Amino acid sequence: QVQLAESGGGLVQAGGSLRLSCAASRATSSIWTMGWFRQAPGKEREFVATISWSGGSTNYADSVKGRFTISRDNAKNTLYLQMNTLKPEDTAVYYCAARSNWSTSSKANEYSYWGQGTQVTVSS
Repeated sequence: QVQLAESGGGLVQAGGSLRLSCAASRATSSIWTMGWFRQAPGKEREFVATISWSGGSTNYADSVKGRFTISRDNAKNTLYLQMNTLKPEDTAVYYCAARSNWSTSSKANEYSYWGQGTQVTVSS
């Protein structure tokens, strides 16, 4: 079992930045792929970004490409999401997720472990 805990959410003005963190209860080096998803009110959970074990492979949703950066520090058992140039449409609860598979994935149902989420609100 793996417990994931997100932090770093908050209220920010459009154009601003936030950095989300996700702390894992055990070594992320044993958690092969990790990702970020988000869910806005009344909408389905959607893919944001994913990263491989080594960090050498990343993938982003088109809506965040060029603005968000996913990274991981296996020595600190932590996943990050740097979010720049935030827009009101980025407002959502952000979840980190993990799966024990070498391949990155944008599909929520392919992740076994989930955090409780952290709220990000972007005001216009």
